[in-house]
Amino acid sequence: MFFKFFRKTPLAWRQLMKEKTRLAVAVAGITFADMLMFIQLGFESALFDAAIKPHRSLQADLVLINPQFQTLFSVKSFSRERLYQTLGYEGVQSVTSLYIGTAQWRNPETRLDRAILVWGIDPTESAFNLPEIQQNQNDLKQLYQVLFDQAGRPEYGAVGDIFKETGNFQTELNNKAVRVKGVFSSGASFAADGNVITSDSTFLQLFPERKPDRVEVGLITLKAGADAEKMRSQLAARLPNDVIVLTPEGFAQVEKKYWETGTGIGFIFGLGTAVGFIVGIVIVYQILYSDVSDHLPEYATLKAMGYTDNYLLGVLLQEAFFLAILGFLPGFILSFGLYQVTYAATMLPIFMTVDRAIRVWILTLIMCSFSGAIAMRKLRSADPADVF
Repeated sequence: MFFKFFRKTPLAWRQLMKEKTRLAVAVAGITFADMLMFIQLGFESALFDAAIKPHRSLQADLVLINPQFQTLFSVKSFSRERLYQTLGYEGVQSVTSLYIGTAQWRNPETRLDRAILVWGIDPTESAFNLPEIQQNQNDLKQLYQVLFDQAGRPEYGAVGDIFKETGNFQTELNNKAVRVKGVFSSGASFAADGNVITSDSTFLQLFPERKPDRVEVGLITLKAGADAEKMRSQLAARLPNDVIVLTPEGFAQVEKKYWETGTGIGFIFGLGTAVGFIVGIVIVYQILYSDVSDHLPEYATLKAMGYTDNYLLGVLLQEAFFLAILGFLPGFILSFGLYQVTYAATMLPIFMTVDRAIRVWILTLIMCSFSGAIAMRKLRSADPADVF
């Protein structure tokens, strides 16, 4: 069936190649539509990945949070006693807690303050799986020592460069003098333009209104061989309902769901993808409609010779298929390049994925096939009586 369909290939291909200018315009239009879809889907994925990158960097088998916790941008706390209660269950090896808050970081060069996300950790326990943090967290035992996220916004200052050159960087955080003792790379997200990690003691000094027994995230490490999902279900069933137990990935999905469905961001990117799809349909339809109109007498002659509408529809769909290939390839290559430029400029984790490429390719095929089906209405009007 497949090979039979492509026996008509020379006719469809030659019709496309006959008008090279029209073909170039069609390919450019499809390329633009594909690039628009690639960019929208790529930015959506990158922004969501950036938002949940800190969650996926946590060193834990299970995570304890407040049931009302939706995003790092507006954290909800719970009693640290709940975290300690988990130590009474077989399979739990150790626990540690995280404080999370938003503070004002002062750029020492411009003297301008900018909001930054602050993580308070126990410097004697592993809270993050990033080697840069684990290697330097012992330095946080002294008060007012911090680790700085060098992948954050440049408005915080050239902290990473200065620290690497001099080994020293001092500034103010919530109007208190702090010293940078190390850098790591996490990156900006919806919740914050940058991150700072400090000890739990320093955190409480920076946020004097915070209560020590109220924490935002509890990290649970299980004993070797313990089943994480089984332990999650057990803890969820027995702990009071003022906390919920999740895997680190489940915790990340809570954040992603908030930005995807709790805000207009998901709708905006979805609308952009739909616009690219519609633009492609319009462009391909105009090209195929013009092609059919120009060759209407020839199509009528073929019908007079006994060729059916289905045969001619097959030719038209082949033209749409060739247009899809010719437009998708440059769209893919150009989008790949734009991803690299965007990553270099913004540090957003935007990369081409096989899944996204397949998704856009399928949308391109649907777009071109749908346009060909619409243009078929003009082809059906080819009446042999009008020719002879």
